Amino acid sequence: MEVTVEGGEGSPRLDRVLAARVPELSRSRLKTLILAGAVTLRAAPIRDPAYHVAAGDTITIDVPEVAPAEPRGERIALDIVYEDDDIIVIDKPAGLVVHPAAGHETGTLVNALIAHCGNSLSGIGGVRRPGIVHRLDKDTTGLMVVAKNDLAHQSLSAQFADHGRTGAMRRGYLAFIWGVPGRTRGTVDAPIDRHPHAREKMAVRQGGRQAVTHWEVKESFAGRDGKPVASLLACELETGRTHQIRVHLAHIGHPLLGDSVYGPHFKTKANQLGPQSQAALAALGRQALHAYMLVLEHPRSGELLHWERPLPEDLLLLERRLKAAL
Repeated sequence: MEVTVEGGEGSPRLDRVLAARVPELSRSRLKTLILAGAVTLRAAPIRDPAYHVAAGDTITIDVPEVAPAEPRGERIALDIVYEDDDIIVIDKPAGLVVHPAAGHETGTLVNALIAHCGNSLSGIGGVRRPGIVHRLDKDTTGLMVVAKNDLAHQSLSAQFADHGRTGAMRRGYLAFIWGVPGRTRGTVDAPIDRHPHAREKMAVRQGGRQAVTHWEVKESFAGRDGKPVASLLACELETGRTHQIRVHLAHIGHPLLGDSVYGPHFKTKANQLGPQSQAALAALGRQALHAYMLVLEHPRSGELLHWERPLPEDLLLLERRLKAAL
């Protein structure tokens, strides 16, 4: 990477020039590179951050690629639904991050899988995501399948890419939402991309990637005034975009209960719930979403496999309170 000091800049300090011209690197990172001799002028390293550069100087920065740390196995309990030599299916609890990332270097599902599966875990998908072919958000519970070898990884990746358009794969979710849709079933077909301003969020945007969610109302719940205030949907995915169900349901005006990212403006609706329902929702502390069903073809035998898992305890409590309108 090269930085040229333009005329009229006087003789500014090296660290300040680089901070202004290379904003993608932090000041501390730039200082480390300078002290390490990775910043050069006319092929000579400059190790003094306070060095004054002159107009017309061309400064070269050698930024080594950061090699991702290889996750280590950790003894983390897993709720294993099914396992053989090719795949492992788990019921993921709330709070478990799927793979290591900034702020979550340890304590992830990948760390647990490395300890459980040992050397058989597939390496396809990168060092940080061995065996992972799909993911659930940190606070979404439910069924996940992981590949234990390359053959399984390739097969599952193809099935998830197809998402049941031509094959047998199905992914079902149970979602507690604010309000009751005006019909019993429907489809949201709306493209999803990064939010234009909040980069940690997704949004329905023209030009985004195609995203299709099918939904059906399973039950509706009345508030303390006897009027419908929430409902339970069964959703199935035809695509697998980040935060897809959360974004799509918020887009049609029915965000998930407990979703602080896509439904914060619905917080006041909690006042329409009975006191015990409000307490159950507050105790939930997450979006009310559970991946209850997974159907796929076994990567080696071709056998059709079907799993379902009931709601976890926190969502069962919420459902009981909503049903009773307490």
